[in-house]
Amino acid sequence: MRNRDAPHIDFTELMGLLGKVVPSNLDMVYERKGSFLVAEWKRDGEKISKGQEILLKALSRLPSHTVLIINGYTEDGNMSVNRFWRVLPDHECVLAGAGLTALKDYITEWYLIADAEL
Repeated sequence: MRNRDAPHIDFTELMGLLGKVVPSNLDMVYERKGSFLVAEWKRDGEKISKGQEILLKALSRLPSHTVLIINGYTEDGNMSVNRFWRVLPDHECVLAGAGLTALKDYITEWYLIADAEL
Protein backbone atom coordinates (compact mmCIF):
# COMPACT_ATOMS: atom_id res chain seq x y z
CA MET A 1 0.00 0.00 0.00
CA ARG A 2 1.42 3.36 -0.91
CA ASN A 3 -0.17 5.16 2.04
CA ARG A 4 0.55 3.25 5.25
CA ASP A 5 -1.77 5.56 7.16
CA ALA A 6 -4.78 4.79 4.96
CA PRO A 7 -7.36 2.89 7.01
CA HIS A 8 -8.96 -0.31 5.80
CA ILE A 9 -12.48 0.11 4.46
CA ASP A 10 -15.24 -0.87 6.88
CA PHE A 11 -18.15 -2.34 4.89
CA THR A 12 -20.55 -2.56 7.86
CA GLU A 13 -22.96 -0.03 6.33
CA LEU A 14 -23.29 -2.22 3.20
CA MET A 15 -24.06 -5.46 5.09
CA GLY A 16 -27.45 -6.84 4.11
CA LEU A 17 -27.87 -4.37 1.25
CA LEU A 18 -27.95 -7.23 -1.29
CA GLY A 19 -29.12 -10.02 0.98
CA LYS A 20 -26.24 -12.24 2.08
CA VAL A 21 -23.85 -10.70 -0.45
CA VAL A 22 -21.03 -8.80 1.23
CA PRO A 23 -18.28 -6.74 -0.46
CA SER A 24 -14.85 -8.32 -0.85
CA ASN A 25 -11.52 -6.68 -1.44
CA LEU A 26 -8.38 -7.81 -3.20
CA ASP A 27 -4.90 -7.17 -1.89
CA MET A 28 -3.14 -6.79 -5.24
CA VAL A 29 -4.25 -5.95 -8.78
CA TYR A 30 -2.15 -5.35 -11.90
CA GLU A 31 -3.59 -4.52 -15.32
CA ARG A 32 -1.84 -4.59 -18.68
CA LYS A 33 -3.66 -4.33 -22.02
CA GLY A 34 -6.86 -5.80 -20.61
CA SER A 35 -5.13 -8.64 -18.74
CA PHE A 36 -5.36 -8.68 -14.95
CA LEU A 37 -3.20 -10.26 -12.28
CA VAL A 38 -5.03 -10.30 -8.96
CA ALA A 39 -3.91 -11.70 -5.64
CA GLU A 40 -5.09 -12.25 -2.12
CA TRP A 41 -2.41 -12.25 0.58
CA LYS A 42 -2.77 -14.33 3.74
CA ARG A 43 -0.48 -14.70 6.71
CA ASP A 44 0.29 -18.13 8.18
CA GLY A 45 -2.89 -19.54 9.71
CA GLU A 46 -5.15 -16.88 8.16
CA LYS A 47 -8.07 -18.34 6.20
CA ILE A 48 -9.75 -17.13 3.03
CA SER A 49 -13.37 -16.24 3.73
CA LYS A 50 -16.13 -18.01 1.81
CA GLY A 51 -16.92 -14.75 -0.02
CA GLN A 52 -13.30 -14.28 -1.06
CA GLU A 53 -13.16 -17.91 -2.20
CA ILE A 54 -16.25 -17.42 -4.39
CA LEU A 55 -14.79 -14.19 -5.82
CA LEU A 56 -11.36 -15.65 -6.56
CA LYS A 57 -12.82 -18.75 -8.23
CA ALA A 58 -15.12 -16.61 -10.38
CA LEU A 59 -12.24 -14.37 -11.43
CA SER A 60 -10.07 -17.39 -12.27
CA ARG A 61 -12.66 -18.48 -14.85
CA LEU A 62 -12.22 -15.24 -16.81
CA PRO A 63 -9.61 -15.69 -19.56
CA SER A 64 -8.26 -12.20 -18.94
CA HIS A 65 -7.55 -12.87 -15.25
CA THR A 66 -4.70 -14.64 -13.49
CA VAL A 67 -5.46 -15.23 -9.81
CA LEU A 68 -2.90 -15.88 -7.08
CA ILE A 69 -3.12 -16.69 -3.40
CA ILE A 70 0.03 -15.60 -1.60
CA ASN A 71 1.16 -16.83 1.80
CA GLY A 72 3.11 -13.88 3.14
CA TYR A 73 2.84 -10.35 4.46
CA THR A 74 4.26 -6.85 4.44
CA GLU A 75 5.28 -5.12 7.63
CA ASP A 76 7.32 -2.00 8.33
CA GLY A 77 8.24 -1.70 4.66
CA ASN A 78 9.44 -5.31 4.37
CA MET A 79 7.76 -7.95 2.23
CA SER A 80 7.86 -11.64 3.05
CA VAL A 81 6.59 -14.33 0.68
CA ASN A 82 6.59 -17.96 1.73
CA ARG A 83 4.67 -19.65 -1.11
CA PHE A 84 2.08 -18.67 -3.70
CA TRP A 85 -0.49 -20.59 -5.68
CA ARG A 86 -2.36 -19.97 -8.92
CA VAL A 87 -6.12 -20.54 -8.83
CA LEU A 88 -7.03 -22.42 -12.01
CA PRO A 89 -10.39 -22.13 -13.80
CA ASP A 90 -11.41 -25.57 -12.51
CA HIS A 91 -10.86 -24.17 -8.98
CA GLU A 92 -7.75 -26.23 -8.36
CA CYS A 93 -4.83 -24.36 -6.78
CA VAL A 94 -1.35 -25.22 -8.00
CA LEU A 95 1.87 -24.15 -6.36
CA ALA A 96 3.34 -21.41 -8.56
CA GLY A 97 6.43 -20.56 -6.54
CA ALA A 98 8.12 -19.87 -3.23
CA GLY A 99 9.87 -16.75 -2.02
CA LEU A 100 9.85 -13.09 -2.94
CA THR A 101 12.24 -13.52 -5.88
CA ALA A 102 9.97 -16.19 -7.39
CA LEU A 103 6.94 -13.91 -6.99
CA LYS A 104 8.78 -11.02 -8.66
CA ASP A 105 9.79 -13.33 -11.52
CA TYR A 106 6.19 -14.55 -11.87
CA ILE A 107 4.85 -10.99 -12.02
CA THR A 108 7.49 -9.97 -14.56
CA GLU A 109 6.69 -12.98 -16.76
CA TRP A 110 2.94 -12.27 -16.50
CA TYR A 111 3.60 -8.68 -17.57
CA LEU A 112 5.72 -9.68 -20.57
CA ILE A 113 3.00 -12.07 -21.77
CA ALA A 114 0.26 -9.48 -21.23
CA ASP A 115 2.31 -6.79 -22.94
CA ALA A 116 2.79 -9.00 -26.02
CA GLU A 117 -1.00 -9.42 -26.41
CA LEU A 118 -2.62 -7.42 -29.20
